[in-house]
Amino acid sequence: MNKRILVVILISIVVFFIVKQLVYKPYMWKKAINSKEHKLQLGSFIFSKQRGSNGSQSYTTYYFVFKVIEINGDFVRLSVIRKLSDEGVISQDDFSTTSEHYKALKENVNQLLITPILSEDLHKGKGSPYELNDYLLEKYPDLKKSRYYFEDIPAANKNKPVPKDPNLLITHFDMVYSKKAIIEEGKLTQWVYDDFKKVPEIAERLSNNIDLILN
Repeated sequence: MNKRILVVILISIVVFFIVKQLVYKPYMWKKAINSKEHKLQLGSFIFSKQRGSNGSQSYTTYYFVFKVIEINGDFVRLSVIRKLSDEGVISQDDFSTTSEHYKALKENVNQLLITPILSEDLHKGKGSPYELNDYLLEKYPDLKKSRYYFEDIPAANKNKPVPKDPNLLITHFDMVYSKKAIIEEGKLTQWVYDDFKKVPEIAERLSNNIDLILN
């Protein structure tokens, strides 16, 4: 094959992938997120595959399903969809799920009974946090039907101004992401409090791709 033709083919392939990544994918994302089924809103489910270390020198894929529990300006607060462990069973602490379970949740998450549980209640009753116990069953009887849940915060604590106390700012931005990054880039990009600069900022380094948004 003529070298000039080969170079042209290679350049065309590179251009195709650049256009796909920089133009086509963002266009399709914005088109999808403006549809009723996939529009970002309170109560939306966000699916995300995230690459991370598996504790050795290699990397693995972690699967997360989130629920939108607060939207306040550019601040979008998420909570992981989890399943309470049986009493006496030690819970995992990363709250990711398996690829098979992730796929299943995509298909039926809207049909599941998922109970909002206040974070403080997960540390009450007998046993370890994130473990089903009598206290939770009494306060949240829906757990008798389904152990799926997400950590919620009191309604009075939602949509409030950003606190001025630096000690409160660090925890305030826990699981808070940029609405603009979600809508325009299809990414979960975290808001954090920079203790050195003493200001909240968007941490581009803490960014993961969104796989799907469902309502």
